[in-house]
Amino acid sequence: MLKIFTTPVLSPLSLWATLRSVSAFNVACSFAALWAMGKLSTALRWRLKTTQLRGPPRTSFIYGISHELALSQDSSVIYERWATEYGVAYMIPSVLGQSRIVLCDPRAIAHFYARETWTYVQTPLSAMQKELIIGRGLPSAEGEAHRRQRKALTPAFSNAAIRKLTPVFYNSAYKAKAAWDIVIESSKDGNAVIEVQNWMNHISLDTVGIAGFSHDFGSLDGKRASVVEAFETFGANPQASRVPLLIASVFPIIFKIPTKRHHLVKELSATMEKISNDLLTRSRREKDVNMSERDEEKSIVGLLIKSESHDAELHMSDEEIMAQMKVLLLAGYETTSISLTWALIELSRHPDVQTTLREELLAFGSDPTYDQLKINLPYLDAVVHEILRLHPPLDEFTRLAAADDVIPLSEPVRTESGKMIDSISVAKGTLITISTATINRSLAIWGPDAKEYKPDRWLTDNGITEKAREVQGHRHLLTFVDGPRTCLGKDFAVTEFKAVLSVLVKNFVFEMRDGPDTEFEIVIGILPRPRVVGEDGVGVPLRVRRYE
Repeated sequence: MLKIFTTPVLSPLSLWATLRSVSAFNVACSFAALWAMGKLSTALRWRLKTTQLRGPPRTSFIYGISHELALSQDSSVIYERWATEYGVAYMIPSVLGQSRIVLCDPRAIAHFYARETWTYVQTPLSAMQKELIIGRGLPSAEGEAHRRQRKALTPAFSNAAIRKLTPVFYNSAYKAKAAWDIVIESSKDGNAVIEVQNWMNHISLDTVGIAGFSHDFGSLDGKRASVVEAFETFGANPQASRVPLLIASVFPIIFKIPTKRHHLVKELSATMEKISNDLLTRSRREKDVNMSERDEEKSIVGLLIKSESHDAELHMSDEEIMAQMKVLLLAGYETTSISLTWALIELSRHPDVQTTLREELLAFGSDPTYDQLKINLPYLDAVVHEILRLHPPLDEFTRLAAADDVIPLSEPVRTESGKMIDSISVAKGTLITISTATINRSLAIWGPDAKEYKPDRWLTDNGITEKAREVQGHRHLLTFVDGPRTCLGKDFAVTEFKAVLSVLVKNFVFEMRDGPDTEFEIVIGILPRPRVVGEDGVGVPLRVRRYE
């Protein structure tokens, strides 16, 4: 029997659907091929135009060697070990085949800082993190936008402006003193265990509220403002390490996955935005409260309101103004409070330093003025700057080269091929890492006692090594960075630090609750913070008694 085979005839609609699916597939394949070719071209260009330096071997296909750094309690020790082995500039394998150049050379770092915001810009992940928390303010701005915003805010942080704000710093410190006096008086043996980090947070937040916005959050008085609760909730849920951010450094969109951490960040940002809106609205209505128009325009909130005008020379958009408000709140809460906490830890570890500092303060007598804090209390200055050296609030950062560059070195390094060079070429797209903590604590830069807490190094001409003097930055430190991104609030922070510490040390004696061998660990809040091992959140309980 003869079998006849027929081919089914596709309807016009079926034929069009088939062609469309094949076409879509081909287009997708074409895009994938173009993307792969682009990546390959970029990688080849980077390989040809970037000096291939020596460095540690890759230990993980996925993480490179970043996993080891992220899990470390002190990555600066690892960076320093590699600098000793490979030289002052070296290359480390990073996530998913990427590489980073690490700079540990003062001349190279000075060159880098001088070109930041233009040649060296934030990585996509860093930009996304900052925009999520604070918006498009000074820390996240680049190039001309950064220059304009910084210039608009500079008058609020002049010496004259900080001089007028110094009484605010003392007022917050004395509020804490009064509260501590009550706690100690109610104790049976004349001393009390006080969780000092929480109190330093409150001092810093109330201070920036009054100094920046003429608003008292009242956290030192026990008020539960929404912004205080948001900060405390965030602090009570710190990250144990930076590991979750590693893959996000290649695929920043991962940072937006709705995890518990992401929810806390968004909640904090929304709370800061609401309070900032409220403060701006109130300040617009009360421009002349307790100040002349000229003084108003030099205050932080006054300068922000002035910049709203479209006729202003340094105009800022509503989004930029809101971001500056959030930056000031965040910086006021985080950075100074962390430094004050570390100061009380180190003074508890070193009772001899605490005694010497107290003697200088008591001999001076009354609360020092702004100018006296600067020049008349050398040991206080030494104690403060030794804390800033050993415990910078921001311990490292990575930037992206937006253009090709050549970075000079103060001493030669050996390349991967064995050639000795005194400068390194970097191609556009190169990742550059600087570990602030490594430079501040480097044995090669600060000498054999670099890891020790020794305020005395700041008191003699030869206390700072010649190599350390090559570091360009405030007092040869990278704590406030350098160049266009030098911390605008540096003088504000140092003056507040000194004023608050002087009040606390004159009136109280600090000891470790569990003895001199108490162990600390670093946890990640918004910035890295110390915590006594075994404590919840960011707890730093110290034993405190009044100085009689």
